[in-house]
Amino acid sequence: MTNETAIWQRLQANEPLAYAELFDLHSTRVYRRALGILGNVHDAEDVTAAAFFELWRKHRGIRPVNGSVLPWLLVTVVNLCRNHVRGLARYRATLNSLPRTERAVDPADIVAETLDGSRILATINDLGRVDAALLVLTAVEGYSVAEAAAALGLRPGAARMRLSRARTRVRDIHRPQLNPITEGDAP
Repeated sequence: MTNETAIWQRLQANEPLAYAELFDLHSTRVYRRALGILGNVHDAEDVTAAAFFELWRKHRGIRPVNGSVLPWLLVTVVNLCRNHVRGLARYRATLNSLPRTERAVDPADIVAETLDGSRILATINDLGRVDAALLVLTAVEGYSVAEAAAALGLRPGAARMRLSRARTRVRDIHRPQLNPITEGDAP
């Protein structure tokens, strides 16, 4: 029985220090693999942490290879790196698809052009999660209803209906309260 096999058995018995020992034993090698794939120190650190989190989360179902979990960790790192790269590509594609402005937008200008922040937050809190997300994606972020629907997993028709109701609700919430005209006020 190797030292790692003994550590693995202690981990299976829920001994927390065994997990720390496995981390100390393999973290450098796992990190080097992630750094070699990603080429970015911060991303490699994130992926290394995620790999060890997965080891902790799935340790009951993992079978060591020749008494070591390192092969499983390395495969996990490769998969996490691939997911990370795909996620970055989607993020960059989204950023590149957004319309560009000629000048940088000052957040203070946005706040000045909208309702005060507490009223916006109160309105969003009054709406349901999906309706609030639809309103923010379309009215604030400028996405089309179809794009917002896709992001939320809704059909475009359902999104249009929900958005219409949300807008009506927002108008009702922020419509100034009208005082009835009294006899003395009539022309």
